Amino acid sequence: MTARFAVGDRVRVDDRTPPGHIRTPWYIRGKSGVVADMVGAFADPEDSARGGDGLPERPLYRVRFRQTVAWPDYAGDGRDTVDIEIFEHWLEPESG
Repeated sequence: MTARFAVGDRVRVDDRTPPGHIRTPWYIRGKSGVVADMVGAFADPEDSARGGDGLPERPLYRVRFRQTVAWPDYAGDGRDTVDIEIFEHWLEPESG
C-alpha cells in the first residue's frame, strides 16, 4: 500500500453526499486540514456496509483541523484543534 499523503500535507475533504453508510462526518466535508498521522490501511467501511469485502484496503489518516474551521462559530481559542480519522479516498490535496 502506497500512501498518497504524508504527515504535514495540507488536504481538503471531499464535499460529496453519497447515499448509505458514510464514515466521514458531514460537518468536516469541504473543509481543509493537515495530515497529523498515517493510522494504517483498513478495509473500506463504506464498501463493507454495502455487502462488499472492503478490499483493497485503503490508507486511513488522522487529519487535524482548527476548531474554527470545523465550526465557524467556535468561541474558544483559535489555536484549538480537532483530529478526525479520514480514509484517503475522501481527501484531495489542498489547492492554492
